[in-house]
Amino acid sequence: MGRARYKQVVDAVAADIRAGRLKPGTRLPTHRRLAQAHGLSLATASRAYAELQAMGLVIGETGRGTFVRDTSYPREMDIDLRQASGRSIDLNFNYPAVPGQTPQLRDALRRLAAAGDLEAALHYQPHGGRAHERAIVARHLRARQLTVGAEQVAIVDGAQHGLAVTLMALLRPGEVVAVDALTYPGFRVLAEMLGLELVPLPLGPQGTDPDALAALCRRRAVKALYTMPTLHNPLGHVMGERARRRIASIARAHDLLLIEDGAYAYLEPDPPPPLAALAPERTVYVSSLSKSVATGLRFGFVAGAPEAVHKIERAIRATTSNTPGVITSLACAWIEDGTVARLEGQKRRDARRRQAIARKALAGLPVVAHPNAYILWLPLGEDSRADRVAAALAAQGIAVATAEPFATTRHVPQALRLALGSVDPETLKRALLQVRQVVELDGLQG
Repeated sequence: MGRARYKQVVDAVAADIRAGRLKPGTRLPTHRRLAQAHGLSLATASRAYAELQAMGLVIGETGRGTFVRDTSYPREMDIDLRQASGRSIDLNFNYPAVPGQTPQLRDALRRLAAAGDLEAALHYQPHGGRAHERAIVARHLRARQLTVGAEQVAIVDGAQHGLAVTLMALLRPGEVVAVDALTYPGFRVLAEMLGLELVPLPLGPQGTDPDALAALCRRRAVKALYTMPTLHNPLGHVMGERARRRIASIARAHDLLLIEDGAYAYLEPDPPPPLAALAPERTVYVSSLSKSVATGLRFGFVAGAPEAVHKIERAIRATTSNTPGVITSLACAWIEDGTVARLEGQKRRDARRRQAIARKALAGLPVVAHPNAYILWLPLGEDSRADRVAAALAAQGIAVATAEPFATTRHVPQALRLALGSVDPETLKRALLQVRQVVELDGLQG
């Protein structure tokens, strides 16, 4: 009878959440009150909440209680293209563009059609790209202060694919990877699918905390560190050179693989040297043209020691067999003729303008952001609930991300990650003023 009653409670609460009778952010009764209300033992009531949490319907916070989650957002991702479709104003997913990109694409396609080696682009390519294309990417990486040869580069289908093949090639299920307490959600998804154990590190004012990394390596057999030293997602931190050199030293002392994500690095005009330049023998640098050119251009690259790249080539063969010939030809042409460099400069200026809009619209709120970034982190007040704010904004046609997809700790901060690069500046201004209004109202009602 006890078990049947417990199941009835789980089913009833789940039905109320799915039907919208219990709104996102609603605080549920304490475990003790739930037990008293339904004639359950305290242990059984706790089990009911644990099952609801495993179903992704509620979230428990130490010292605060159990709250209804916003189920309109996938648990593992920071983007939901359904939320960004139709009439929704998308502050959830970044696909920055600047005027003139579409005509540039048309011109590039015409030039590609007239090229003498078009037929070669339709054939199978070597795993990781043709030698001359790898050389072009190697020259492109010089702008990131990274000097590598063509044999140290592999071309992939975007940065997410680059991360996937790197983990597949160089790590094994059960191995420990250190990550920031807030990190890129796509990496979390990959680690879970590949059976890797992620251990969070507290974030310092410049990102990954070297002291915390050293302490963790003394306690655990850490195999790798995943980090974003140049323009962290979601916080926008840029790690100083001293901290980078310390991390390189720790990595050598403990034989760590360093996985450096440079997806947003192009937005920092004067960064310190990348980890891949400070510890080239043990770092895999992963980036793409998705943010600097276009998200639909699925062109990325990894750079590392030749033996690591050779293993990554095997993982490319196991996933996509080879690089896409037509897209690779197009991307390499744009690198060579300066189009990529021009677009990166335009987008740095565009992101700076958008940050200025955001600072003005959200003045007085505790914004965390890099002045050139397309992303912005907005911590909420003590009485606010991110799920509740996100749901209220969704009702107004504005899609935002909460902190949950980014958090690698049990405790999830109450905060929003806002993407600034996917709507026109005037729409961005209006949307951010609505965000401010909802955040302030939620704080008063919390």
